[in-house]
Amino acid sequence: MSKTQPIVRVAVVFHSGYGHTAKQAQAVAAGAATVTGTETQLIPVESAEASWGDLEHADAIVFGAPTYMAGPSAQFKAFQDASSRKVLATGFKWRDKIAAGFSNSGSRSGDKLATLIQIALFAAQHGMHWVNLGLPPANNSSTGSDADLNRLGFFLGAGAQSNVDQGPDVAPPESDLTTARHLGQRVALVASQFARGRVV
Repeated sequence: MSKTQPIVRVAVVFHSGYGHTAKQAQAVAAGAATVTGTETQLIPVESAEASWGDLEHADAIVFGAPTYMAGPSAQFKAFQDASSRKVLATGFKWRDKIAAGFSNSGSRSGDKLATLIQIALFAAQHGMHWVNLGLPPANNSSTGSDADLNRLGFFLGAGAQSNVDQGPDVAPPESDLTTARHLGQRVALVASQFARGRVV
């Protein structure tokens, strides 16, 4: 058995309309970076055209988008559509990579589940392995609070809520960013397990 710890590369691909989802993306990357041997890369979808090679060499890709009108933003959808030409049409290049997702909206539900489902289906079309949030729902009892991890009660991925009258300097709240860091760490740990399995 090899004792060499393989380097794990986690890419976070995201769109952010007003800066709130960018903060969530940064938190995901920060959480992944806490796992020894992990390299992280933040890729705004606006930079995706120059980053297809980086995504091909990533062990895990975490996708994030704000939820607009019950789905991911048009800019993120354009990235998804472009992947059918850049990735699928040239040979299933993301097959067996680890995938996960996150979304932000102005209201607590905000139909973020629809966005997470769409992103999970997108990952499945690429043959990726989906990692869920792995946290119980919180803030759902008389003893709960908005400071709880997963205060919004999502299972499929990380949700965040940003008040529409607050900028990214104060929103989303710290509990949502801590939840995003948890997702990033979980993804990096799973990706590391997969990478070690490949070298045994």
